[in-house]
Amino acid sequence: MSRADVQGGAAAPVEPVATERGRPLRTLGIFRSELVTTLRRWRTLALLGVLAAVPVLIGIAVKIETGGEGGGPPGGDGEGPAFIAQITNNGLFLVFAALAATLPVFLPMSVGVVAGDAIAGEASAGTLRYLLVAPAGRTRLLLAKYATALVFCLVATLVVAASALAVGALLFPLGDVTTISGTTIPFTEGLVRAGLVAGVVAASLAGFAALGLFVSTLTGSGIAAMAATVGLLITVQILDTIPQLDEIHPYLFPHYWLSFSDLLREPVFWDEVQKNLGLQAVYVAVFGSAAWARLTTKDITA
Repeated sequence: MSRADVQGGAAAPVEPVATERGRPLRTLGIFRSELVTTLRRWRTLALLGVLAAVPVLIGIAVKIETGGEGGGPPGGDGEGPAFIAQITNNGLFLVFAALAATLPVFLPMSVGVVAGDAIAGEASAGTLRYLLVAPAGRTRLLLAKYATALVFCLVATLVVAASALAVGALLFPLGDVTTISGTTIPFTEGLVRAGLVAGVVAASLAGFAALGLFVSTLTGSGIAAMAATVGLLITVQILDTIPQLDEIHPYLFPHYWLSFSDLLREPVFWDEVQKNLGLQAVYVAVFGSAAWARLTTKDITA
């Protein structure tokens, strides 16, 4: 603003521009605050600790069972048992086995706790009304909460992968990777595939995180929201295993979760992975919109 504007009283038209420019910074500040608060909670650290312990337990169990020798032939359907059969030949497979073991239950339950508590936890603690006052705003708060949940999805997945890689390197040999198709790729390319798998696994949880955030807007109790979110996870997982309901299986958010195994084929099969990511995008759009509609019309003074 120039000195002439101040003297001439022309400051009013400049204010909206400054406000518009400041909104992204305020949104980023809210997100940073939410992320730091979430990651510093003892509950979050405990969840990450449990996730990190799963690869350790799998690695020790395989080491004791096999004595570090042998290993099944390459191939299989790419799920947990096939990966576990290859761990003794190459410790990098512990990353894939650990992700396959944690994805159906442990990873989504952790995400359900964080997402389910996002709004309801604030309401239960009586801090929601203070967070929604200007300049925070309901939409910016919701975006910050969901972005925090997405970051947690990535952090939780990387914790599992990093723990598995460390344990695999400590207990088993490392080397060229035999893909599910039976071909061999260099270890460096195997590491790239492992990183890609971790990214797909984290993205696979985006739809469930949006669902948990929506549930969190429906109640003022954090415990109730977390329990309902985890309950929905278990229910949908059960529905996905009932053969008589196979017509609705492709529309259930966990149906394509294990499609990441196709990234370990040569060449890579992308069809199921694309279906998984597309389905997650639909869940994010639907339940993200529902959460926004609920929060923007919610009476937070009650």
